[in-house]
Amino acid sequence: MFQIQSFVQMFTGINWLQPSWDLFILLFFVIASLIYGISLGRDRIIVILVSIYMALAIVNYIPFINAFTARISINDAFALRVSVFLGVFILLFFFLSHSALLRTLGHAAAQGPLWQVMIFSFLHVGLLISVTLSFFPNDLAGVLSSTTQAFFVSDIAKAVWVSMPLLAMVMLGRNYDSY
Repeated sequence: MFQIQSFVQMFTGINWLQPSWDLFILLFFVIASLIYGISLGRDRIIVILVSIYMALAIVNYIPFINAFTARISINDAFALRVSVFLGVFILLFFFLSHSALLRTLGHAAAQGPLWQVMIFSFLHVGLLISVTLSFFPNDLAGVLSSTTQAFFVSDIAKAVWVSMPLLAMVMLGRNYDSY
């Protein structure tokens, strides 16, 4: 209940004349979930989700990034981690979308039911925002509102955003005909 009230307070308290980072994050979340997800289709979003998981694992466990970020400023370390993550993510998505993975996931030309596309799109964008904001240095996290931190950056939020797409992939499977 607290999360819903907090979200409503954040939305009603937005100053549209002086946008904040929270407003940009909210708008990106809504627009990307709707437009971007529908244009890609279910199977491509699943490939994107797999690419995000793989890129996150690579960025978190590449030893030279941690050693390199110890020698640079906080802002540069954030930019480096986000840049490496996005670069690895884009490369993986490009290679995986042209591999057997996409053919394995579903029908060649099927978009999937709209409700599944919307669920996967919502989860994909939430995961992407959560992962990107998780690279934010703790010193600079105060720029974000407490609601944004609670929805995307807190330990519970990160666990939910990492788990929910996997659960959705398991529960929804690839059977289009039954829906």
